[in-house]
Amino acid sequence: MNMTDAETAVDPIALFKAWMLEAEAGELNDPNAVALATATTEGAPSVRMVLLKGLDERGFAFYTNAESRKGSELSENPRAAMCFHWKSLRRQVRVEGLVSELPETEADVYFHSRSRGSQLGAVASRQSRPLASRQALEERVRLAEERSPDEVSRPEYWRGYVLWPERIEFWVNGVERLHDRFLFLRTDNGWSKERLYP
Repeated sequence: MNMTDAETAVDPIALFKAWMLEAEAGELNDPNAVALATATTEGAPSVRMVLLKGLDERGFAFYTNAESRKGSELSENPRAAMCFHWKSLRRQVRVEGLVSELPETEADVYFHSRSRGSQLGAVASRQSRPLASRQALEERVRLAEERSPDEVSRPEYWRGYVLWPERIEFWVNGVERLHDRFLFLRTDNGWSKERLYP
């Protein structure tokens, strides 16, 4: 069986992993980039790009500042959606579900795998809040570096999250816009699957 064939696939996680391997081989920049949509408790949506940093039985993992707009919205409304788009492969994957925090130990490990500059940037940034100037940001980075001449401590607000998928839809570009769409829905007995009109 062709592991990248959405028509015959029965396991959406295995199919996603196969598609990601192809994206990693073919996409020029950040094949793990994904649009992450969150919403307030009133339902006002917002969306931004993040990087997928892991996928296991718990779901799709990413990291961010919990005091950012997305972090605040996730604390109020822990439902989110993701959309991966691999233009060169002419494929998309949409994922929807519940978001929870990853253990602090995992956030520590990933934080310290990043470059020192990225770590200092995470410490210095008051993400999503007003910033007076570029110089003010650079000064905050300089001060963070002075305070951490050796190892940079992960800020308490810098956390990992995982989206536990309830719906996963695979989209394949078709001729004359007759695209192929396959929707997997999580059930008590695993995954159900259906084909959707384009």
